[in-house]
Amino acid sequence: MVKIEQFGHVGRVRTDILYNGIVAAVPARNKRVLVFGEDGSVLDQVASILSQAGYQVTPAGADDDVLELLAERHHDAAIVDVSGSPADVGEFVRGLRRRSPGTPVLLLSEPANLQAAVQALRHGADDYLLRPPDPFELRTRLGRILERSELDSRITSLQDELAKKHGFRNPVGRSPAMEGVLERLMRVAPMRATVLILGESGVGKELVARAIHFNSRRSENPFIALNCAAMPASLIESELFGHEKGSFTGAHSRARGKFEIAHRGTLFLDEISEMAPPTQAKLLRVLEEREFMRVGGDQSIRVDVRVIAATNSDLEEMVSRGLFRQDLYYRLKVVTIHVPPLRERRRDIPVLVETFLDELSRANAVPRKAVSPEALAALESYHWPGNVRELKNVVESVLVSTPGDLVRREDLPPSIARPASAPEAEGLVPGMTLAGMERELIRTTLEHLGGNRTHTAATLGIGVRTLQRKIREFGLDIQPSRRRARRRRAAGETLS
Repeated sequence: MVKIEQFGHVGRVRTDILYNGIVAAVPARNKRVLVFGEDGSVLDQVASILSQAGYQVTPAGADDDVLELLAERHHDAAIVDVSGSPADVGEFVRGLRRRSPGTPVLLLSEPANLQAAVQALRHGADDYLLRPPDPFELRTRLGRILERSELDSRITSLQDELAKKHGFRNPVGRSPAMEGVLERLMRVAPMRATVLILGESGVGKELVARAIHFNSRRSENPFIALNCAAMPASLIESELFGHEKGSFTGAHSRARGKFEIAHRGTLFLDEISEMAPPTQAKLLRVLEEREFMRVGGDQSIRVDVRVIAATNSDLEEMVSRGLFRQDLYYRLKVVTIHVPPLRERRRDIPVLVETFLDELSRANAVPRKAVSPEALAALESYHWPGNVRELKNVVESVLVSTPGDLVRREDLPPSIARPASAPEAEGLVPGMTLAGMERELIRTTLEHLGGNRTHTAATLGIGVRTLQRKIREFGLDIQPSRRRARRRRAAGETLS
């Protein structure tokens, strides 16, 4: 029996063929791999396996300078078969990574010399394989490290693109929660599907939408944003679809709507939950038919627009109460991205503070200031109900009002500059959505139980699998107690 399945991957499609229970990876044919071996027979075997699989192979023997070969030409990966002491193998791999830090390394090792493989991993090798290599295992391991390398490269490229487009070095942060958002964003960007971005007010939902657009095939075309909450219901249809001359009082000429302006680009609809039901029905038709009529018009206009919507409301609850169309809700949430609040990604606060200091000092034409360790600790411990938007406003306030070149704890607003011994302002806050309450309950219970998911699930009365799904959905980063304690001690040593 032969079964063929296709799996979508970042930037390419890999086809896996299942034949009599054996899966063999068919790699992309534009990958160039350097194969270095001191044993000529092993070198020939590996080169043959990879060449038959479609790789472009650069063989290198004991007399070749591997570092020079990597410097002369780009290689997507290097497969290294070396013998010797663990220290020698580790030093060899470290030299490879210094010369070509972006090239992943797969090491071939003798079964009796696993200590050398361990040293190689410590010095930067991505994986190891026992020799003589099994053809299937070789292709599989190589495919995995190539995928990881490609993913890392695209994340770096995305961060550079964000910096170029929006003036931020790293607006999404470095916490595991935001790394998950970034990875999902990167996977979604090349697609055509609609995206629903969820998150509390001020977390940066529009920034995520812009990042999706500027890293898609539509990046050279318009990105148009419309805040549905800021537009009266009587005018939002005209804003979306345009109008003909004389279609209503004040319509003195024909006007194009956001859909026409965003043709072949992206339309971002913020606060989609505030859209009136009649407009929801018309929006649904545009999403399904890709055509509409101007207000007062009688001709259909076809457009190619990707729609990204965002809200801080619980749309599922609104659907159950009849306040939001169910069919539109499912049409919008083809892909859902949840942006966690700032209190759940405190690791991002230092980099955001530095980013805002750079940006706002230029915008306000004032000297850039530094932030004392005590002030930074206060910023990190604050609850931030207004999220990133509130943090940016606080940074701008202290930047323009603080004398001298150092921001101290006492320069911060009183609600933030509380004594260091005061407890953190954790918990539920007025205006929090039901999803936010659920997220906060899971987070605090996890922290209270030291990150033990089994005990947390039992305490909350849910299954462990349900808890794990919620943790992934909410992007929670709860470490076990001992690891968290070590991390806090390390942070204290750094500040001191």
